[in-house]
Amino acid sequence: MIQIGPLQIVQPFWLLLLLLLPAWWLLARRRRPAAIVFSRVAVLARGPRAGRGISKTLALLRNLVLVFGIVALSRPRAGARAETSTSEGINMVIAFDISSSMLAMDFQPKNRLEVARAKIKEFVSTRTADRIGIVAFSGEALTQVPLTTDYPVVQAALDNLQPGQLEDGTAIGTAIATAANRLKDAPGKSRVMIVLTDGVNNRGSIDPRTAARAASQFGIKIYGIGVGTEGMAPVPVGRGLFGLRYEMQKVEIDDALLTDISTASGGRYFRARDPAALTAITEQINALERSPVRSRTYVRYSELFRWPLGAMLVLLAAELVLMSWRGPLP
Repeated sequence: MIQIGPLQIVQPFWLLLLLLLPAWWLLARRRRPAAIVFSRVAVLARGPRAGRGISKTLALLRNLVLVFGIVALSRPRAGARAETSTSEGINMVIAFDISSSMLAMDFQPKNRLEVARAKIKEFVSTRTADRIGIVAFSGEALTQVPLTTDYPVVQAALDNLQPGQLEDGTAIGTAIATAANRLKDAPGKSRVMIVLTDGVNNRGSIDPRTAARAASQFGIKIYGIGVGTEGMAPVPVGRGLFGLRYEMQKVEIDDALLTDISTASGGRYFRARDPAALTAITEQINALERSPVRSRTYVRYSELFRWPLGAMLVLLAAELVLMSWRGPLP
């Protein structure tokens, strides 16, 4: 294969036949011309030079037919190639708590879920080359979106997160295990898990610290985010005639547990006590280390052999028409 600028010759060895054409021309010139080279007596009656122009034209056509045929056999093509690009990116799964306590109204005028969802959506919108997945959890965990670079799908999944979709509770260990299962075989070296929760692990059969240590064996860093104020906060306790009923309750977030699972994997734990703090945290995570992600873009080739092949057929047809008037070449 030979590359000449945007033009590519797939089978260049056929072009070697072009070197034989000059030898064929020399042999043709040394041959003695036929005594009678006219197919019609009417042409002969015009004189000894009649038909020589047609004879030269036929010779030219025959040579051009051979040239274009050889070029077509070499398979020229253009306008396509496989490009390898390198960009900075990471593999990331966001484990998002959707337990009923996320409806607590301590981030006035919105609840924790609405504020956290908005900030995570802003965070996702800043990513350009990362693969992102979403795991929703409460008393159990479920993958909402596997790792993907289709960010509109990720944003739509975040919009759809609501308490009540899963059994209530807070199963942090199950969430870590589910997210790690998505990350462990991801390509590239950088694997990050963000665990966003507002509670204490009270459900699930998997110990969060054990799950975090297992995740670290796959090179997964865990960044924990505790969402909620300190002290008392209006927390939903049931439904009344006019919607959810709230009572002031003490905010309970297991900072020690979230710190342990983060540091055990080489990550960090953040506490978001208000929307501004949550914004600052996502900005810090946005500055995480990045590793090169290689991607290949394939572009379809435009085959050009049809053009010399078409020219060869047209010239061959013209040669046949002229030969019917003049007779075969000597």
